[in-house]
Amino acid sequence: MQRSLFALLCAALLLNAADVTEITTNDRDPVYQLEIGKYPKFSAELTLKNGSNIRFVSVKAMMNFYFHPEKYPEYAVTDRREISHMTVKDYLDGTPVDARKAWYVFGSRVVGPHGDDLIPFKSRASAELFVKKFGGTRIMDADKITFGLIHYLDM
Repeated sequence: MQRSLFALLCAALLLNAADVTEITTNDRDPVYQLEIGKYPKFSAELTLKNGSNIRFVSVKAMMNFYFHPEKYPEYAVTDRREISHMTVKDYLDGTPVDARKAWYVFGSRVVGPHGDDLIPFKSRASAELFVKKFGGTRIMDADKITFGLIHYLDM
């Protein structure tokens, strides 16, 4: 009885595994393995040219993936040119913002889910308002984000 129940369970698991086709969402951040739903204010997302979405717990996590997608072979992204769009959330009001057009605050008192992070905003004025309340050593646009900066935030 136990053997047949075990065999039935194994067969069901194998059938479900065969149904998996493509990753379109994820519950855990691929970089830090943190639950994305626990930190909605910091979440970010990449959309690939094939239409798949990869969700992240924060800007820092998304940028880690962006600069080195080859470290995450399960997503089959070999080059950042396969990324069509990146979205972050304005920290003050939660509206989605194109990550390439957003403004970021570095060095504030606000800490992300995995330590120091870049805090995103839809406008420079919003970022300046945030700095007045929570501090920050620098306001930058997306062009100023480098892997060196992301690596520094992870130290």
